[in-house]
Amino acid sequence: MAASSFLTASHAQLARAISGRGTVAAPSQPDRLALSSGGHRLILRLNPKAAELKQRSRRFVKIRSAVIDTADGKPVTEELMERSVNTIRFLAVDAVEKANSGHPGLPMGCAPLGHILFDEFMRFNPKNPYWFNRDRFLLSAGHGCMLHYALLYLTGYDSVKDEDLKAFRQWQSKTPGHPESFETPGIEVTTGPLGQGIANAVGLALAEKHLAARFNKPDAEIIDHYTYVILGDGCQMEGVSNEACSLAGHWGLGKLIAFYDDNRITIDGDTEITFTEDVNARFEALGWHTIWVKNGNTGYNEIRAAIKEAKAVKDKPSLIKVTTTIGYGSPNKANSYSAHGSALGSEEVDATRKNLGWPYDPFHVPEDVKSHWSRHISNGAAHESEWNAKFAEYEKKHKEDATILKDIISGDLPAEWEKALPVYTPESPADATRNLSQQCLNALAKVLPGLIGGSADLASSNMTLLKMYSNFQNSTPQEKNIRFGVREHGMGAICNGIAHHSPGLIPYCATFFVFTDYMRASIRLAALSQARVIFVMTHDSIGLGEDGPTHQPIEHLMSFRMMPNILILRPADGNETAGAYKVAVLSQKRPSILALSRQKLPQLSGTSFEGVEKGGYIISDNSSDNKPDLILIGSGSELEIAAKAGEELRKDGKRVRVVSLVSWELFEEQSDDYKESVLPKAVSARISIEAGSTFGWEKYIGSKGKAIGIDRFGASAPAGKIYKEFGLTAENVIAAAKSL
Repeated sequence: MAASSFLTASHAQLARAISGRGTVAAPSQPDRLALSSGGHRLILRLNPKAAELKQRSRRFVKIRSAVIDTADGKPVTEELMERSVNTIRFLAVDAVEKANSGHPGLPMGCAPLGHILFDEFMRFNPKNPYWFNRDRFLLSAGHGCMLHYALLYLTGYDSVKDEDLKAFRQWQSKTPGHPESFETPGIEVTTGPLGQGIANAVGLALAEKHLAARFNKPDAEIIDHYTYVILGDGCQMEGVSNEACSLAGHWGLGKLIAFYDDNRITIDGDTEITFTEDVNARFEALGWHTIWVKNGNTGYNEIRAAIKEAKAVKDKPSLIKVTTTIGYGSPNKANSYSAHGSALGSEEVDATRKNLGWPYDPFHVPEDVKSHWSRHISNGAAHESEWNAKFAEYEKKHKEDATILKDIISGDLPAEWEKALPVYTPESPADATRNLSQQCLNALAKVLPGLIGGSADLASSNMTLLKMYSNFQNSTPQEKNIRFGVREHGMGAICNGIAHHSPGLIPYCATFFVFTDYMRASIRLAALSQARVIFVMTHDSIGLGEDGPTHQPIEHLMSFRMMPNILILRPADGNETAGAYKVAVLSQKRPSILALSRQKLPQLSGTSFEGVEKGGYIISDNSSDNKPDLILIGSGSELEIAAKAGEELRKDGKRVRVVSLVSWELFEEQSDDYKESVLPKAVSARISIEAGSTFGWEKYIGSKGKAIGIDRFGASAPAGKIYKEFGLTAENVIAAAKSL
């Protein structure tokens, strides 16, 4: 090779070139990079993007200053800072290596950011992960969770011990492969699918702004905390993040600070192949304040300055784009997708240790690093103690507000709150359960201080406005009607964040039942993470009529019945709707879906609150000794049809039991004796009727029963006509009964 040669290089070529052994230098020309090895000198002429990459792809560079002035006024030496950051990196590397599974690249690249944020800016108490006024942190790029676990470990959280790091991704460990709030105290929200975490963070920040507006006083700022979140390129690409971030900008959530880990690598390779937009420009258009930290690898002071700047902006959320190198420090895998989703491998781990000057055994934390981080235990206790003293003074001056706030913090419900729910009789006028739902919501709003929610641009159709309140907006954050706009996915994820903020906050959100297809991931995560969100889903069947099959849910009831840890409640009238809300409010560890009708339904004789709590119960029966000739089972709008058919069959001398199966999940939780008292095994003549898929009904009707439902898409026509054409009529039930 000649002493000096020229060639052009792509991102990938550059990454491979600088990962080899040798030295790297920057010639005077900004678009050139010099590489020397074995007496040869290679000059690369970089394409524009690679030139930009040069700054962030270089090998380990020492911090210049001997002593670093940190944001919290605790100066540290450059040596300690480097060791501390590298401790985070290698805890992640070693855990992934031991598991032979995981994502080391993000923790290696984001270690400086994580260090500075947790060590210098965030307020929390490691010994009480649930202290109310703590700052919240979420990792939206949840695959990089070893970053978070390492930080929890170093700061002294009891939930992540040395043995937990070594059990990363193993059975029943406290360090699962993605952050799970129900497994690991200190993890705020269960994030996993990309984009969910940033949307959850919007919900947390909304909750902080709402509660601060309601309870802070000129003489007492009792609620004052930030929500921080790290998101990656994948989160930016997922639509849910844009839905939620659009709302965050609109609402002016000034205490939301998001760090965009700009490492330009996804599983398939360089983002150059899929994602070349100007993210900061987009966020500016969404109403965010934006900052760019160009050297997230070693630019500690840049990171500090960016966080300070973001905290100084009070009227809008902030996005800090932090350009990092994925897998920073790995000689052969840094800045490549191979550092993203798999262990580095023992040889590369050894090479990374040499490259970063890390002579320690796996999972070792140097004593000076331990000592440095240990102060967070006493600092955290002091933060909470100071806040408790402030709250005690607040309670003396503002006793009523303090009592309400304590209930929101603890999750305690007011005494006899359920008595506020309306009661109906058969003489009450027929009405759609969506309208009855609004009556229940407005009754609950008077007695449940934590109730807050809204609709995806359908409030006037799914009847979810709280009439005694105005809209939650940037200028009126104390109000309770949240206008989500046409953003179902973002709406669900934001409500999950609200639910995780405080046990006493009860978020609800609403759309047409068919549009749960847009928000299924958020609903599933609510169920997985045990978040009490009430999903108010109206227009629940072909009964919505003329809008046709695109808007008529057929398979949805059954698909959600298959989902663990969620209640599906399909009430038939006013009493069942009120009972459904009682159950939903009391279900603190799981979400609920209320499937509600558009069409008017009569108030049926025999329905009750208590029956709903059982999930399935008898509304009428002319048999004795638990020996009916026939059992008719219905839910929601079809219970009326079953009841009418039962009346007609009794005229022919039949002993007929009519059962409301309003919630399969609740019914399955009852004792065997109770279930036998409702659905005796000896009675095989059973008919179910429901305006949806018949799949699964064999569980309750047995092999000899008959399921009346819909196993095709719906049609556009008036509701009555569609019901008749699909055989959802009392006449068809009677005919089926006679065939049995």
